[in-house]
Amino acid sequence: MDEVRPTSVAQAHGLVPLFPPGLQAIYGECRRLYPEQANPLQVTAIVKYWLGGPDPLDYISMYRNTGCPAQDIQEHWHYVSFGLSDLYGDNRVHEFTGAEGPSGFGFELTFRLKREAGETAPPTWPAELMQGLARYVFQSENTFCSGDHVSWHSPLDNSESRIQHMLLTEDPQMQPIQTPFGTVSFLQIVGVCTEELQAAQQWNGQGILELMRGVRVAGGPWLITDMRRGETIFDIDPHLQQERVDQGIETEGSNLSGVSAKCVWDDLSRPPEDEEDSRSICIGSQPRRLSDKDTEQIRETLRKGLEFNSKAALPPINSQRQSHEKPQSRKDSLESESSAAIVPHELIRTRQLESVHLKFNQESGTLLPLCLRGRLLHGRHFTYKSINGDTAITFVSTGVEGAFATEEHPYAAHGPWLQILLTEEFVEQMLGDLQELHSREEVSLTKKTGFELLFSFWICSTACLFYLVCSFCCIDKITKGVQLARKEAEDLCATRLCF
Repeated sequence: MDEVRPTSVAQAHGLVPLFPPGLQAIYGECRRLYPEQANPLQVTAIVKYWLGGPDPLDYISMYRNTGCPAQDIQEHWHYVSFGLSDLYGDNRVHEFTGAEGPSGFGFELTFRLKREAGETAPPTWPAELMQGLARYVFQSENTFCSGDHVSWHSPLDNSESRIQHMLLTEDPQMQPIQTPFGTVSFLQIVGVCTEELQAAQQWNGQGILELMRGVRVAGGPWLITDMRRGETIFDIDPHLQQERVDQGIETEGSNLSGVSAKCVWDDLSRPPEDEEDSRSICIGSQPRRLSDKDTEQIRETLRKGLEFNSKAALPPINSQRQSHEKPQSRKDSLESESSAAIVPHELIRTRQLESVHLKFNQESGTLLPLCLRGRLLHGRHFTYKSINGDTAITFVSTGVEGAFATEEHPYAAHGPWLQILLTEEFVEQMLGDLQELHSREEVSLTKKTGFELLFSFWICSTACLFYLVCSFCCIDKITKGVQLARKEAEDLCATRLCF
């Protein structure tokens, strides 16, 4: 990427510039905020994405924002992306689906970075950060929403900063716009510390963002990121953890209804019948893909988890496929990458299982207490969607309607989608067994050694037993580690069942 100032041959000859309509619409919103910065510094992709380049964003404009002393808003740099929405309308990047829906992915990214004393030009590292997020969106076709979190696990500017993760929220100044190719909103990246990310996961992202707005050094009303911030909002105001976050978790639970994760499951009640049997899914293999109907239900599972309804419910599985359904051009967070060459949905029966073996990597495993305490104990559900295919694991409580797992048959699978129904008593038992997941020593060990912690669980419906096996295995040898974890779990189960 190169730094340039936007110019045009037309301008040089005194002619009306011919900007692409989508680009012009975003420039118009920027000019509304910065009328005196009509020619901002930009970072641009040397080879455009639609010409085979690696960077999806055509441009990132960088503006100097003087803040608002009356509102105690400090001076900062304001970054705006161009490329997640449809700039051209000619299908070179995004499929044009009409002006009524979203333009491209329907949003652009922004970022506000505190201006350091003596800085005369904006740092360019945020542009690469925004390109990285855009690459994820383009490659996965997963979209972002306000309140989402991004686990980055590294200082955003590659320094020694504690700001190593991100939350997303609506930009406080930039308003949604209507372009000839659809609507565009502006999502602002907010840098956060690990403790703030964990609180957002356990409670909700919007709640943590609201707390940060009330702490000037943590962002203030406009959520300006300060990479030199050395304290979390909980260090600055210790009462926030107990009086706001812990109380919020206790009374509201978590609104995080699912995550993309490294997870696999096995039906160990009987061996798989063949290589295509979706009951036996190992890391590195290609599991059977979900049908459109399964995909839609999992996606709705996550959507409904964000709603604080009085009674949680899963949408039903429809038995008939409508031939007139129009395929979506973009995916939400859990849509399959391909539905080709799958078994017809109506031919995939729901199977009741006697025992299941679940395996999660470290980050996914550490979210299990959130799943249990923040979701199931509040009558909700939580879904792990594998990033390595279409495997999905949904935990449901007895208060969730529409699940195909029932109290009589608590473990059930529909293709590669597993549902596990847990009673409140069982959840409490599991939470007791999961205390070791909070060990800071385990987390630091994995970072220092390059090894990944795998969590392996065996749940047996007949004996109502729960087992936890923690095994370190090299990241490059995940399959071997999973096999080891499975053997350890089976050995533990065999020993325990003898009593």
